[in-house]
Amino acid sequence: MKKQMLSAALVALLASPVLAQNLAVVNGKPVPSSRVKALQQQVEASGRPVTPEVLAQIKEELIAREVFMQEARKRGLDASDDYKTQLELARQTILIRQLFADFQKKNPVTDADIKGEYDKFVAANGGKEYRARHILVEKEDEAKALIAEIKKGGSFEELAKKASKDPGSGANGGDLDWAAAGSYVPEFSGAMVKLAKGEMTDAPVKSQFGFHIIRVDDVRDAQLPKLDEVKPQISQQLQQQKLAKFQEDLRAKAKIQ
Repeated sequence: MKKQMLSAALVALLASPVLAQNLAVVNGKPVPSSRVKALQQQVEASGRPVTPEVLAQIKEELIAREVFMQEARKRGLDASDDYKTQLELARQTILIRQLFADFQKKNPVTDADIKGEYDKFVAANGGKEYRARHILVEKEDEAKALIAEIKKGGSFEELAKKASKDPGSGANGGDLDWAAAGSYVPEFSGAMVKLAKGEMTDAPVKSQFGFHIIRVDDVRDAQLPKLDEVKPQISQQLQQQKLAKFQEDLRAKAKIQ
């Protein structure tokens, strides 16, 4: 009979409005359940899933915090100048974060914004891409001798491995992979774009790096990513630009003495 009465009392207590609104009561002071939701949102924002185990850890963390906070206040630490300074800095950080979040919510990046930025990217990076090889040497005479050897049947790839001063491409037979003409210095790209597929420069091409022998293995239209593939990156970039402009405008309007 006593056990039944005790169980009934416990059920009534758990169902009471006090415990429904609070996670726990520590030394007579309630810990609001709203803190659980706030900390849970922080965990989710960091990309971690809130499993039942994580939720239990959050609750234990909040109870521990309340215990420690009560002890700190008992010792009068909340009256110290250092605490007040740190509290003010934390308050500023939270309020500024809220300001920026409010701005981004009210000034979202639209699909039209993203499409416009993508179109500019396509216009700047469209055109042709070249699959080229080169052999880089220090002296013009050396380059001329290599050109003559290649014209006599020498292997461009093998000579690049032996003679090229470009460590990146030399080991791969001079292969520079696919790239737009704008990826290279003007002297190099100017000579490269004049070559048809399979052609090699008849004379050494001088640049700041030395003398190049260039061969174009293939030419194709630029292979650009589809809009859907880069949409998240463009959106993030535009959000950052909008926020940076908002910050700059606020500072420009502020009277700073």
